[in-house]
Amino acid sequence: MTGTSFVAPRAENQNAWLYRIRPAVAHQGFTRLPESPDLESNFLPINPKVHVSATQLAWRPFDFPAPGEKVDFIDGLKTLCGNGDPTLKEGLAVHIYTANQSMENRAFCNNDGDMMILPNEGRLDIQTEFGNLMVRPGELVVIQRGMRFKVQLPDGPSRGYIQEIFGTHYELPELGPLGANGLANPRDFEHPLAKFDLDQSPWKIVYKVCGKMFECSQEHTPFDVVAWHGNYVPYKYALEKFINVGSISKDHIDPSIFCVLTAKSKYHGTPLADFLIFSPRWDVASQTYRPPYYHRNAATEFMGLLYGNYGGRSDDFQPGGASFENGFVPHGVAYEEFKAASEMELKPERISEGTIAFMFESSFQFTLTDYAMKRTGKLHEHEPSMWDNLKGQFINHLDEVNADLRKAGMPELEQKK
Repeated sequence: MTGTSFVAPRAENQNAWLYRIRPAVAHQGFTRLPESPDLESNFLPINPKVHVSATQLAWRPFDFPAPGEKVDFIDGLKTLCGNGDPTLKEGLAVHIYTANQSMENRAFCNNDGDMMILPNEGRLDIQTEFGNLMVRPGELVVIQRGMRFKVQLPDGPSRGYIQEIFGTHYELPELGPLGANGLANPRDFEHPLAKFDLDQSPWKIVYKVCGKMFECSQEHTPFDVVAWHGNYVPYKYALEKFINVGSISKDHIDPSIFCVLTAKSKYHGTPLADFLIFSPRWDVASQTYRPPYYHRNAATEFMGLLYGNYGGRSDDFQPGGASFENGFVPHGVAYEEFKAASEMELKPERISEGTIAFMFESSFQFTLTDYAMKRTGKLHEHEPSMWDNLKGQFINHLDEVNADLRKAGMPELEQKK
């Protein structure tokens, strides 16, 4: 199995050898499955099923399937937003999944891109061709393009987030002046050990190709790999192992210091996607407004909360929900948090205790799906009134400023009513 072109540079070449009981080609042909109205892969604005928004958006926690429904991981996939298209080998998609049933004699293979899966509720027992990975809330798992897997739910109903990237792979960010250590260390990533089944019962394999679903049948398990070697493999990482860095004097360092994994785009120095987390750490900056500044980034930001409480958003933000801003949309914390941070005693403090929030950040603008804008039942816009009390603090010091101007022989400032 190859994850890159045959002639990719050696440092970038990804492939694996799988020694299996029966070859993957031993199946009974493909049939097209009905389209899911909630699954999308084409995010170009010419697609009438996607929408552009300049507004800050948020979603309350997405519902689990009703008890009477039987929804497995594949059927529970729903797309919120993205950029590009898998046929262009450039872009990404953001999905959520909600499921209440394990996949039995059914496997999934995504031919469009690599999937980073982040459970928020309930563990995922993932069987891959390379072996098994148990993934809990607080861990990520990456299933790379073309790898077959099935998902079982040992804890019952499960919910989580997915980022899918087209045409590239995740890698560790460069550390620059940090040196050799810090952020996510390579030693903390885990891959499965080979595990095979002797199963000659009927199986269905569902393939996603250019956003369309196809199915093939076979009379044996796809999980019959006795041994493997190579570097094109699924892997997982416990986010609690992330090594945070930050300012130990004053001011902010850019949020790129929270980057766990990055995916390059075809534009030099411009990532397609960065995956950032906000986890327990010390905040010690002095003479500093400590919350995130009110800002307008070139980057699009999609945020989710795996567990805990996160105060850096501008509105109600709960585990299993999400928020979204396209590039250059102004955003920041509510007035109450601004006021508290402006008046607090600046002593060292622990922040984000018991919390892991994350951000999918991209240098590209996103469009939003019909499902995200019309059918979740959870969508709400940020309430603009939360910033009504953000009056200009400069005005409160106008007398002092004018006194300094008079001393300098300069005209005073006048406030227009």
